[in-house]
Amino acid sequence: MFEPIVGLCLLLHSQPWLLFWRHCCFSCWQVPLQWLSVQQRIMEITTIYTTVETSSLKPNAIVCLGHRVTPPPNRTWVPVDLAHGPCSSSLDAAALSVTELLHRDQLRVDDVQKRLSNNGTDDNEAPGAAPTSENDMYGGAKIAVRVGSRKPSMSTQASSELGIHPAASGGSDALLPGVVQTVVLDTASDVAWVQCVPCPIPQCHPQEDSFYDPTNSGSYAAFPCNSPACTQLGPYANGCVNGQCQYRVTYPDGSSTSGTYSSDLLTLNPTSSVSNFQFGCSHADQGSFDPQAAGIMALGGGPESLASQTASTYGHVFSYCLPPSPSYLGFFILGDARVASSQYAVTPMLWDARSPATFYRVLLRAIVVAGKKLDVPEMAFAAGTVMDSRTAITRLPPTAYRALRAAFMSSMRMYRAAPPKGILDTCYDFTGVGSIKLPKITLVFDRDAAVELDPSGVLFNDCLAFAANKDDAMPGIIGNVQQQTIEVVYDVGGGAVAFRRNAC
Repeated sequence: MFEPIVGLCLLLHSQPWLLFWRHCCFSCWQVPLQWLSVQQRIMEITTIYTTVETSSLKPNAIVCLGHRVTPPPNRTWVPVDLAHGPCSSSLDAAALSVTELLHRDQLRVDDVQKRLSNNGTDDNEAPGAAPTSENDMYGGAKIAVRVGSRKPSMSTQASSELGIHPAASGGSDALLPGVVQTVVLDTASDVAWVQCVPCPIPQCHPQEDSFYDPTNSGSYAAFPCNSPACTQLGPYANGCVNGQCQYRVTYPDGSSTSGTYSSDLLTLNPTSSVSNFQFGCSHADQGSFDPQAAGIMALGGGPESLASQTASTYGHVFSYCLPPSPSYLGFFILGDARVASSQYAVTPMLWDARSPATFYRVLLRAIVVAGKKLDVPEMAFAAGTVMDSRTAITRLPPTAYRALRAAFMSSMRMYRAAPPKGILDTCYDFTGVGSIKLPKITLVFDRDAAVELDPSGVLFNDCLAFAANKDDAMPGIIGNVQQQTIEVVYDVGGGAVAFRRNAC
């Protein structure tokens, strides 16, 4: 009998009829205790749910809309785009089906968890290797860099495209950046690589960028077999050829890359470059690779990664922000973004000497759905959680996932259910629905670092974008879908991971 009165109060709360509102609320105060605070209920509705236009959940297939938020200025940053969208370097490559994407995503998850277990690795698998080939990742976060250098007479067009002129580079005889190479950002691998001439097809995979030819670069050098860079390769070492250090990275699906371990100039943007950048010059790869990418930009914790190589210059700090859809651009930053610290939620990194140094781990403590903390014992999260730029769907301990799924379904019961899609078992049919009220989901990490997910990080293909591990003893993984629009800062030197919402 009280619902109509409360409903009218809610309606009139936003109206200017103040006197009527006071009278209405006076009537509301006469109802039982659960209806005592109408204003509290109003605030509850607006703070625990967000209204999302269903059209916004689908990428604009034609137009690249650029950056939603301007990246931090005057920093070493590079635009990030997602594969198979209008902002991508190629519009022709076919996107994976949802079924295939989720299958490949599970392969990556299986490998990450295998390497984090204390079972070691197979003899033919390098512990810092990414689990699958380049196309085994939803919305591959890619950046375009330049590898190598050329004399001005050979590089007029290249330097013009980058906005670099000979005078700005130290004179008319200064070397200028080399060829554009599109690479996938990977926080779970250590060895960066690109395909290098000679690289005949099918021995190598087709790519849309020009192949990097080390003979055209004035700053290229292959590492001798007895060099420190070669000896530190460890499981990635692959012997010697003509006195030159060879590397090989083999992935669990059987794909691999091999060639000469080398160094050259890496140019990130018109004002930032890395001299003597160490990487694999791949002359052969096996498996199925995405023609949109020339290689991998490894960002893991091993000594071979870009993050480790540039630690003395950039403080062993890097960050990225993945856009909400392939219709927008994000950013990748080397060094501190210098945004006010109050905008970040900060949690410590977890260190475990028994686990590979490649991975960046944090401790998830709790999950909040629609303003309510899930009833999940903290021990369910004890195995820790990996931050991964290439896993798509976040994996949770089964105990936590069941609680999340139940709470989400309760908040979404007004919408039609749809059949599961692979590992995604909570899906909806939004046909004919213009907008939906989506419950807000917040991940709470150690030290009360609360990170509210963007709506694009809650639903994937109209399904709840989370899945369960096999058991609570397995480490969780925060996938790139949940990271969308959030700047994720890896302060390796400071032993922390920070999150800034609405950054891109």
